[in-house]
Amino acid sequence: ARLAESGGGLVQAGGSLRLSCAASGFVSGRYNIGWFRQAPGREREGVSCINVYTDTTRYADSVKGRFTISSDRSNKTVFLVMNSLRPDDTATYYCAAYYGMSCLVDYRQYGTWGQGTQVTVSS
Repeated sequence: ARLAESGGGLVQAGGSLRLSCAASGFVSGRYNIGWFRQAPGREREGVSCINVYTDTTRYADSVKGRFTISSDRSNKTVFLVMNSLRPDDTATYYCAAYYGMSCLVDYRQYGTWGQGTQVTVSS
């Protein structure tokens, strides 16, 4: 299985970005996709996750109300729409996956990772 992120970039505070995570090679449609981020000198942080079979979602408190995760099953792509971006959202964003029916925003659950995409929010 493989994951490929895209959609990062530079945006001003208050702006929006949409990240994409394209999945391939999964043998079952019952898997979870999570988004994580890591800034230099900081620990990896869970952002959101979705079970692509049930569309159940979870969010970290820091992004609730600003970020929305969704899944396009036909194209095997998960999106993370990020609104009202703040400078402290600046990080490399990774999507990751694991099989199961309930997603957790806990990086230890995830065995497949993408290469990451950089998000920079200027003040």
